[in-house]
This record gives sequence, C-alpha cells and structure tokens, in this order.
Amino acid sequence: MTDLYLVRHGETEWSRTGQHTSVTDLPLTDNGREEAKALNGWLDPKDFGLVLASPRQRAQETARLAGFHDFEVEEDLAEWFYGDYEGITSKEVQKTVPDWQIWTHGVPNGETAEEVRERVERVVKRVRESGEDKAILFAHGHSLRALTTAWLELPIELGQSFPLNTASLSVLGRYHDRPAVLRWNLSRGL
Repeated sequence: MTDLYLVRHGETEWSRTGQHTSVTDLPLTDNGREEAKALNGWLDPKDFGLVLASPRQRAQETARLAGFHDFEVEEDLAEWFYGDYEGITSKEVQKTVPDWQIWTHGVPNGETAEEVRERVERVVKRVRESGEDKAILFAHGHSLRALTTAWLELPIELGQSFPLNTASLSVLGRYHDRPAVLRWNLSRGL
C-alpha cells in the first residue's frame, strides 16, 4: 500500500488573513517561501514515485522550494471552489450565516461537498492504483482535508476535524490493514 504524503502550500496574503482562496492565484509571501524552504531536505524527492501538485502557483512554488521540481499538475487537487465566498473570511460569512462552515453549509455559486469529494476520490484512486511505495501531493487546506476523509472512508463533513497549517506535512497510509493517519500537521518551524 502506498504511503501518501500531503503538503499544504506555504503562506499567502490570504491564508495569513483567513480569506478563502480557491481560483485567485496568489503567490507565496516572503514568510511562505521561508516555510516552503524549511521543507527542503526533510524529504528526498527520489523516494517518491508519484509527485502531484495543484494547478495553483502557491502549491507549485511550495513544491519547488521544498526540492520537488519534477511534479505533475493534477487539476483534481485544486482548492475547493469558494464561489461567492472567494476572498471572504469565515467570520465575515458568519455575520449573515451564524453557524456557517464550508463542510456543512457549502458556498453559493461554488462547489458542493459532493463535487469536491468526487474529485479527491479520483486522486485517492490514482494513488492507490499507482503501485508506488510513496506518493506526495502539494495542494491546499480544504482540498487536502477532503482528500483525507476520502482516504479514511469517512464522511466529508469530518474534514473539519483535520486542520492543516501552511507548509505542513501529513502522512496517510495503513495501520492494521485499515486506512489511517500516520502523521498529521507536522512542521519544521522557522
């Protein structure tokens, strides 16, 4: 069974302020570049038979700064499309929808939880069928959390229970022949 490494991209201006960022293609901040560079040398790119990155520059820049230059862009790793909530913080949304969470309420004119689940399940299937010992994904907070629920065969709503910091590393695999979280939200720190 493949061990699946997940890397959330480094800090951007909007991740720093908590603004929802899907299709807005922001670069890393100086701090985000430093976070991504801190990953370099922690993992050896030669150990990974499958290296995938989101189509967004923040994920690809994180991969390169972490030492992974040979990756395939995977459209299904794009962040949850936030529709009308693009650029808006959760606190701003909660002014009109007090108990709003993307996991349970969705977004107007954006992607549904079911649509996100469908795309991340394609990535999980690809990884599981790759035959590789190790695979690594460079992507985004919500999409990687949704992917984790798919890996674990849990309802997508439980993604709320798997927070991811910027430039963090997590590992999914198997434990006693069941899908499992092996490591979660690790950081090298600056």
